[in-house]
Amino acid sequence: MTVELSCDVLVIGGGTAGSMAAITAAEAGRDVLLLEKAHVRHSGALAMGMDGVNNAVIPGKARPEDYVAEITRANDGIVNQRTIMQTATRGFEMVQRLERYGVKFEKDSFGDYHVRQVHRSGSYVLPMPEGKDVKKVLYRVMRERRLRERLRIENRVMPVRVLVSEGRAVGAAGFNTRTGEFVTVSAGAVILATGASGRLGLPASGYLYGTYENPTNAGDGYSMAYHAGAELSGIECFQINPLIKDYNGPACAYVGNPFGAYQVNALGERFVDCDYWSGQMMAEVAAEIASARGPIYLKTTHLPEESISALEGILHSTERPSRGTFHSGRGHDYRTHDIEMHISEIGLCGGHSASGVWVDENGCTTVPGLYAAGDLACVPHNYMIGAFVFGDLAGAHAAENFVAGQPLPAEQVAEAAELIFRHSRNPDGPPQPQVEYKLRRFVNDYVAPPKTATKLSLALEAFDRMSAEIAEMGARSPHELMRCVEVSFIRDCAEMAAASSLMRDESRWGLYHSRVDLPERDDTRWFHHLNLRKNAAGEMEFIKRPVAEYLVPVDGIAHRAGSVEFLGVRSVSAASVSASSAAEEVVVESGRVLEVLSLVDSQPTLAVLEPYLVDPDVTVRRAAVSVLTEAVPAGFEFALVRAMADEGVRDAAAAGLRELVEVVPASDALREALERSPARAVALEVLWALKLGTAELYAAGLESADIEVRLAAVRGLVALREDALLAVAAADPARELRVQVAKGITDVGVLVALSGDSDVLVRAAALEAAGRVGWPPALHERAAGLIDDPAWEVRVGVARALDDPQLVAGLLDDPNLDVRKAAVRALERWRTDPGVVLALKRALDDTDADVRAYARMALG
Repeated sequence: MTVELSCDVLVIGGGTAGSMAAITAAEAGRDVLLLEKAHVRHSGALAMGMDGVNNAVIPGKARPEDYVAEITRANDGIVNQRTIMQTATRGFEMVQRLERYGVKFEKDSFGDYHVRQVHRSGSYVLPMPEGKDVKKVLYRVMRERRLRERLRIENRVMPVRVLVSEGRAVGAAGFNTRTGEFVTVSAGAVILATGASGRLGLPASGYLYGTYENPTNAGDGYSMAYHAGAELSGIECFQINPLIKDYNGPACAYVGNPFGAYQVNALGERFVDCDYWSGQMMAEVAAEIASARGPIYLKTTHLPEESISALEGILHSTERPSRGTFHSGRGHDYRTHDIEMHISEIGLCGGHSASGVWVDENGCTTVPGLYAAGDLACVPHNYMIGAFVFGDLAGAHAAENFVAGQPLPAEQVAEAAELIFRHSRNPDGPPQPQVEYKLRRFVNDYVAPPKTATKLSLALEAFDRMSAEIAEMGARSPHELMRCVEVSFIRDCAEMAAASSLMRDESRWGLYHSRVDLPERDDTRWFHHLNLRKNAAGEMEFIKRPVAEYLVPVDGIAHRAGSVEFLGVRSVSAASVSASSAAEEVVVESGRVLEVLSLVDSQPTLAVLEPYLVDPDVTVRRAAVSVLTEAVPAGFEFALVRAMADEGVRDAAAAGLRELVEVVPASDALREALERSPARAVALEVLWALKLGTAELYAAGLESADIEVRLAAVRGLVALREDALLAVAAADPARELRVQVAKGITDVGVLVALSGDSDVLVRAAALEAAGRVGWPPALHERAAGLIDDPAWEVRVGVARALDDPQLVAGLLDDPNLDVRKAAVRALERWRTDPGVVLALKRALDDTDADVRAYARMALG
């Protein structure tokens, strides 16, 4: 049975943006139909409410121009400032509108909006004391009599395709997730507001629905926009967030920071240098977790009781009601334990990153009559207020420009029906949870950062192969049909994510698009948006679009003019920037690239690959390096060393050699080749790994102006125990180098000298070396004189350098928890001393969990 519906404006998705779009279009007098696959009352990312607004530009507290500049910086300059300016200038009006609807925002004693500062610049966070009621308020507005006659809500209806006729969106097709009825809608305009693609990567827990984002947001709108022919942009710029370890909820630094909470590493250090929420910040978070300083925490245990109580009131009710239960189940609360943090699985999201459907300042996509708003739209870091703003903009524009009465294309309607009901014809087919788990495991293995061309190519092969497996999934109920179709959406998003990541052959946006085979940012070629679309032949093709002229100049980011470039289908790598006009499109030759990539399964010899490695087209050479590192033919190491002399592929070749160093045969011939290589840092690193380097070679490296070369040289000299040459490096102007010398040298005189260095970290590293060199008296004396050093890092070193248990025990009263931790660990070597036993027992009552734990371990 088919249910046929019609309207002026069709809104798909009843979350933040969709609700506002429907309200605005209905207030404009249009006949509006809102389709929601769940129930509008509790659907979307806003289902449980919101604890605050992240990007409120309140007059007197912040300026729109400053906000636009912040977002431009956070997105490495690749933004359409006109869209961001809409949120910046209309956000305050939206706050007032929501307040009129009944949403509460925090006010100070003077009745002004109590805006908080979270990042180092700008004050944009506006708490919402009753944020859990936002969705209830919106639903109440939609059910008001003034709107009810014009706004029809159909819950439990899941659209699967936007229907397009003669290049214009004319409706949608889907089904009822309770009855299984097929549904078609004829509409004058279609607004997609289906949220992020939150079920893309697999959470560390392995639970399919234990995602950071609302797991019902499976990428429906991304897939529907793509199949409608709309352009999507920035799909390679993933969404990755910090979250609570072992729990699918955010750590909520945005909420905690205004109360005095902050992120720390295991040493208690604030480690985030980035000034705004961005991929660069996430790169710093990921690096810190993976380093010896991990794990990381949201520090709360130092807060006063009133602050912790306020945090619990917000975090355990509005943000995640299960959060308090999770903590209490582990015997934790914010008074006694800081919150261990980790990073989430990957997703696609315009509102929290920059991956979404390409829209203009009114929410219009590249398909006439089709709009996108909210987390689905590519308006970087738009968050909740931006979703409301663009829902309003899309609703208003659609209400004014809809074109009703267009016929529905029968072929597309039939294809939509097949996409849905093929699964019910095969009820005993593979179950959806198993197929989805497999698909998303491929996403984690091959698409999640750090990215490489080889892994992304494998991902695309896997996603192509899984199309048939997905088609064979079985369903026995309308609900299972919904889940099966969602897997199709996830596969589409995965393919777009992998293909876009492969196409943008540079690194950008920190962790979001970290290509370890191409680690440098290339503004010359890639100061562009990378868009994709489905062409008339059904292929995924890519277009470079120039970054529009800035409305607001941004310090540190120089806008670069560009042109539109057609990059071809998904397997093609991008060409260099064209100097032609914006209307010109350039087609990149792809034959040789495809030719060399096709060799990978045939295990080509080096002789077969050599012509591609010296091809005049740098794109072909990059592809050849990728195949070389995957096939690993005899002599591959020499080919990679030669490729490191080629500036066009140097980074890829170097990454490949690093990756394969464990299987590289060591030889004098390779040593000689590496000694001649212009990629000095990598050459020295490989020589060190293969134990082929000489003291003379490393000593020459110390003369380099490149700090990476000097660091590699120090590593080699430490391995050779060349203290005399390391002593020379101890005078290097770079702090990082002096720290490495302190960590590796055994010359006590040099360590004593470094313990008096002007830099805190150098002094600390020198003192911490004492145990490694047998606690010499000279370092003990130096440490004894630094017990009261103002830098806690130095006092940590003091605890490890002292050779007197009474002096070390005195550090158990240090105000810094990491100094106390170092002291209690240092006391372990005197654990039988009666005075030390008493000190360790006293440490059992320390306020820091680590100090207590190490005291227990020392006492046995």
